[in-house]
Amino acid sequence: MRIWLFRAIALILPLLVLLLAELAVRASGAGGDWPLFKVNPANPAYLVTEADIVKRYFASTSSLPTVKMEPAFLLAAKPANGIRLVVQGGSTAAGYPYGAGASLAAMLEQRLSRTFTGQRVEVVNTALAAVNSYTLLDLADEIIAVKPDAVLIYAGHNEYLGLLGVGSHYLASQSPAITRLLISLRKLHSFQLIEQLYQQMNPLLDETEHNSRTFMAKVARDKDIALGSAQFEAGLKQFDSNLSRLLAKYQRAGIPVYISTLVSNLADQPPFNSKPVPAATRQQLAQLAQTSPDTATYAELLQALTTAATAANSAELHYQLGRHYQQRGEAEQAKQQFLLAKEHDLLRFRAPEAINQQIRQLAGRYNATLVDSEAAFIANSPQGITGNSLLLEHVHPNVQGYFLLADSFYKALARKQTLGSWQKPVATTLVPATLVPATLVPANVAWQERPITPAEEHAGYLRILQLKADYPFRPEPQTVQLPPAQTLQQQWGQAYVEGKLDWLSLQNRNAQYYHQQGDGDMLLKTLKIIADALPHDANANIQAAQILLKAGRSAEAKGYLQRARLAPEAPAQVLQQMQQLAAALAI
Repeated sequence: MRIWLFRAIALILPLLVLLLAELAVRASGAGGDWPLFKVNPANPAYLVTEADIVKRYFASTSSLPTVKMEPAFLLAAKPANGIRLVVQGGSTAAGYPYGAGASLAAMLEQRLSRTFTGQRVEVVNTALAAVNSYTLLDLADEIIAVKPDAVLIYAGHNEYLGLLGVGSHYLASQSPAITRLLISLRKLHSFQLIEQLYQQMNPLLDETEHNSRTFMAKVARDKDIALGSAQFEAGLKQFDSNLSRLLAKYQRAGIPVYISTLVSNLADQPPFNSKPVPAATRQQLAQLAQTSPDTATYAELLQALTTAATAANSAELHYQLGRHYQQRGEAEQAKQQFLLAKEHDLLRFRAPEAINQQIRQLAGRYNATLVDSEAAFIANSPQGITGNSLLLEHVHPNVQGYFLLADSFYKALARKQTLGSWQKPVATTLVPATLVPATLVPANVAWQERPITPAEEHAGYLRILQLKADYPFRPEPQTVQLPPAQTLQQQWGQAYVEGKLDWLSLQNRNAQYYHQQGDGDMLLKTLKIIADALPHDANANIQAAQILLKAGRSAEAKGYLQRARLAPEAPAQVLQQMQQLAAALAI
């Protein structure tokens, strides 16, 4: 009996020491907690996402990437008739470079609120630039705790060069299991302290060299990950391991998951890094460029080069062949070569096709709904080849592309009827498509009401200019000369990018401008954008409710009034407006 007692003491004692050490470190104020959702100090009826959630994964602020999560608000107590979706993913899901307005969450919330006008709709963004499947898995339990009706996932481009990716400067371990363990241990303040001490002696990055660079310039450690290499396979293993655990968690919790295939720019994004084209083959390429595309000689050269490309495994060669096939109008051959160019691109800022294959397999394995966004982009691209018509650079969509991405999820939700019974628009003699509760919103209506202003669209354009002025688009950073602004919205968009205007000031200027111009549609859109971004703000929601009532959209106006009523200690003027609105809406 004594030996068992000694064994028990031997087991308990180290745990007790660790517990006391953890309590002592917490009492000293060292370390920190970064929950995904915290109480909104401006209105305790709401939770808000943690902007600095990335601090969870780094011991030292000196090595901290400059990425933040856009604030998203949700009611602390989910309404009985509420609809709550949560979006997970990286920068594309978050709406880069436009911001929250182009995000999957905002685009869907705008449309679903019109679909289910009698219900409170919350589409909560938890997407964050540069993160990959480790972060998605780490946030899952907190997402489950807020009881979403479904989780929407667009992720996979960052498995190699995102935070904790296998080829990233921010790699924790080559082993997925050890990386997951480290993420769990970092929740302990004592472990954070140990890591901070270690990193002070062994800095992760040379900050004097990297401070002024873009995140893409800082993150890439391994620039030569060949197709089929051990490093390549490690990225696939990481994704499969983490996504399997993530989807299994949601399946056990009974939460439906919608997971999308990924989209890359094929036609207009040359490979970032490639095996060299053999000298003899380069001579043939030069000869091909000087030969008329309509001749038999051109066709013979093109076929010979295509055969040579298979042996060379050169992304550059495949890309050049894709351009030639595209010039000849041979779309299928062009697409095949562009795909091979992406597959053999050694710098993996674009997900390989194997990731999309895994997404399809995982969706089937865990009974998730596959959203084939890739197919939607292909169907809406010239010659069926994704390029600059819908994408800004290698992976981020333009505004039309973001709308198409959200439309793909919207249609999938409608097909599955996850949120209830959906109907088609009801045509009347007065309004082309009268929207009633649970009524499908036509794409043209949703596009006109997309929750992003021209100033934000211009800001996104300028951010892409800045991004493309550095690695991997340029070998060395270049000074960006922003084009002169032609309109007030462009002036404000530039001021927003330069940090001279914050987001709310920008939108308030927009609202004032559209009011002065008598542009009721854009004023309504802008006031709704502000109110949807600040659901806890009484004044913002009263203004949205008032203009919706004037537009004859009383069902939506009621929703914004109900939001305003949740705000604590509203000013007397706002309380009076609430009473007037309630009387007008008969509630």
